[in-house]
Amino acid sequence: METLNNICLDIIDCEHKTAPIQDEGIPSIRTTDIKNGFLDFKGANKVSEETYQKWTQRLEPREYDLILAREAPVGQVGLVPKGQRVCLGQRTVLIRPNTQKIYPYYLLYLLLSREIQHEMKVRASGSTVEHLNMSDIRNLQLDDLPSLKIQKKIGDTLGNIDAKIENLRRQNETLEAIAQTLFKHWFIDFEFPDADGKPYKSSGGEMVDSAIGDIPEGWKVEKFGEYIDIQHGFNFKSEDFVDEGDIVVRMGNFLTNGGLDFNVDKTKYFKGKVDKKFILNSGDLVVVMSDVTQNGLILGNSGIIPSNNQKYLLNQRVGKVSINQVLNKTFVYYLMMTKRYKHWIKNSANSTTVLNTSPSRIGEFDFFLPSNIHLLNRFETSLHSLLKKKETNIFQIQTLTKTRDALLPKLMSGQLRVNKEK
Repeated sequence: METLNNICLDIIDCEHKTAPIQDEGIPSIRTTDIKNGFLDFKGANKVSEETYQKWTQRLEPREYDLILAREAPVGQVGLVPKGQRVCLGQRTVLIRPNTQKIYPYYLLYLLLSREIQHEMKVRASGSTVEHLNMSDIRNLQLDDLPSLKIQKKIGDTLGNIDAKIENLRRQNETLEAIAQTLFKHWFIDFEFPDADGKPYKSSGGEMVDSAIGDIPEGWKVEKFGEYIDIQHGFNFKSEDFVDEGDIVVRMGNFLTNGGLDFNVDKTKYFKGKVDKKFILNSGDLVVVMSDVTQNGLILGNSGIIPSNNQKYLLNQRVGKVSINQVLNKTFVYYLMMTKRYKHWIKNSANSTTVLNTSPSRIGEFDFFLPSNIHLLNRFETSLHSLLKKKETNIFQIQTLTKTRDALLPKLMSGQLRVNKEK
């Protein structure tokens, strides 16, 4: 047996205070920025060069170092990529592998393995808030390691799958950004194609005053509630969740920038009977009704249930949106991703610690309805191939994730060998 400390050059705790942040600068990695072996830099806080130097005095993170979450959630770990400067946020630990003893990617997946994740959670469960002590981390017991050559093969095999998953996620982020930009161009900037195929507003299209700003002539300001209905989900309990079964669509499955994600750390499963009104169908539109952050990052966000053989269930704090025939799903989805809608939902939410919205509040939102409803269908048609590509990518991500999750325990335990040593 080995301890983590014996196969590492350094294991360094973070500063036990919050770094001053700014709009631009070097990413400061919090526990919520560590996901499935990767560090998420998009949502990370930023710090100045001066703060960075102070916060990295003991050890400056470098390529192939690992950053581990000590708390909230315990055990998440990610690898520092090449060419990326990072700073440790609160409740994180910097781990520098001794590459003479262990391959960094192998250590990454060893720490992500079910056995080690379980061990870390057991060690952390003794406190009021689950929390790993530095001694627990350093003394973490590891099985005898295979040769570096075998470690590299295993680490690279799993790493290549994760790289493909990450690439598909980034593709979908780009596709989502393109679609949101097109929606803004058509329905906020009013540059939709006119009868001659030219941008309406900049080509001299008639604009008239309305209660919420200038709109194209003939358009109307309407209330969302006249066109949609929202049904709340079922209150599944944490003890109801199992390792395999139907996916329960929860707040954590919604991405900040739009859409849904069903990767392993966000997905919960249920096996059993539920009322049919809580069963979701492929293509159903769902919306977040609650948010635990005061920034309201996902409150009101929407997503579309993928078309595959998986069964999905509607959880509490998520609503299923039913749309009448005037509007279409694509239009409603992207309307719910606009800044004006998000601002409305956040500012009309109740509570202070947890932000909540309701069907009636969403229903009060004012939006612009085109005089020619066919424009909505033209918008949906224009995005058809893009949305199809997104859906294909989601299916591939789910398939690759299942493959990775099946391979990881078998490779790490030696039950499955990549090939024999030469």
